[in-house]
Amino acid sequence: MGSGKNEWIDKFWVRDRGFYRNVLLILIPIVLQSIINQGVNMMDTVMVGKLGEASISASSLANQFYNIFTFLCMGISAAGLVLSSQYFGANDLRTVRRVFDLILQIVIIGGAAFAIVTFLLPRPIMRIFSTEEDVIELGAQYLRITAFIYLPHGVSLVVSNVIRSIGNAKLGLYVSIASFIVNIGANYIFIFGKLGAPALGVMGAAVGTLIARGVEFLFCAIYLLKYEKTLKYKAAGLLKLPGRGLFGEFRRLGMPAIISDSLLALAASVISIILGHMGKEIVSAYAIVTVMDRMATVAIQGATSAAGVVIGQTVGRGEFKRAQTEGWTFLILSAIIGVIGGVLVLILGEWSIGLYEIEPSTVDITVSMMEASAIIVFFQAIQSALSKGILRGGGDTKFLMIADIIFQWLASIPLGAMAGLVLDLPPALVLVALRVDFIIKSVWLVFRLKSGKWIHRAKKMGDD
Repeated sequence: MGSGKNEWIDKFWVRDRGFYRNVLLILIPIVLQSIINQGVNMMDTVMVGKLGEASISASSLANQFYNIFTFLCMGISAAGLVLSSQYFGANDLRTVRRVFDLILQIVIIGGAAFAIVTFLLPRPIMRIFSTEEDVIELGAQYLRITAFIYLPHGVSLVVSNVIRSIGNAKLGLYVSIASFIVNIGANYIFIFGKLGAPALGVMGAAVGTLIARGVEFLFCAIYLLKYEKTLKYKAAGLLKLPGRGLFGEFRRLGMPAIISDSLLALAASVISIILGHMGKEIVSAYAIVTVMDRMATVAIQGATSAAGVVIGQTVGRGEFKRAQTEGWTFLILSAIIGVIGGVLVLILGEWSIGLYEIEPSTVDITVSMMEASAIIVFFQAIQSALSKGILRGGGDTKFLMIADIIFQWLASIPLGAMAGLVLDLPPALVLVALRVDFIIKSVWLVFRLKSGKWIHRAKKMGDD
């Protein structure tokens, strides 16, 4: 009886202390990094919030377009992580370096394209998200400065994310600490006109972000090229085209992750468009709820990243049974974290609203959306761990791409648009409709994990 019970436990729970040590070495720096990043976002919103609801809405909606690029970079990072984790697990450092070359080439080209479009067309971009002229004008000013942020931020984001695949999760933390200090100081100076600088208002927030991203870029570049000793990366690799074999694996295992995260970014923008056409009070409320939601889910971000790296390395070593057990362990941990996150939203949500200078009607909307978010966070934790960590680390990127297309675009977006723009339902119910894909995927992906069909190992590379 006891033997059977132990076998059942061993199927779903890793008992090896070394496993948890490796997880914590990745998870803790990422959690601290996420807390710092969300603290920066919260301070940005609070500072801009002193300028009024139009400024909050303008910066929030302008950032939704920028977030398309951010999600694209996260997709590129995910593609790089899938491959580099597996190749690092297989002790193939040469191919890991070529993966770095490829993803940096992609992000540089993509960043340049976004920069040109944003600089030339800021007002048409804002008109996609809002019909209110004051919001459009302020958002266009913000976007024109944002155009210079894409390249430095894209490179630093991808480098600090993908370097986790070789066991270095601290770089992102150090970069975030530097960014936090610079961003808060620069925002204070340029938003409110301190230390002799002009008071630029919402444009000051963009200037502060530009300075902080420049510091991040320098930090990452100097570390990667001078101080990193495991990978020993050389910038000359950026001038080399990827080999046919590696490009084939990138297309098979990496490209679906890029498409999936790009669709996620597009979906986030569509959500902003839906809410933007419901009024700036709801946009402001959603911006505040989003900050609290992100603060409450920092632990699941860490667990998700750790799952992708650890399971990717396990699959790269060919230990498929072990990867299955690790997958169940991460799922159980994510459910626990999801419950804790939901409770935090309920406890801290209403307190956080008091940090903003918003109208009483907006406060009521924010409270109701915060309560809905507390429920959503639980499902967000489970589906995030499965789709962005466990299954993705195992190389199941094509299946996950299809799941995102089906549940985001055939369920969440149509239901949210109908609830908000046609039926005129309360904002809290609109938010639930827009996040219904979290609930569906939380259930569906558990069955995918159980099937064992999610493990796809990257092919070995030759000398190309």
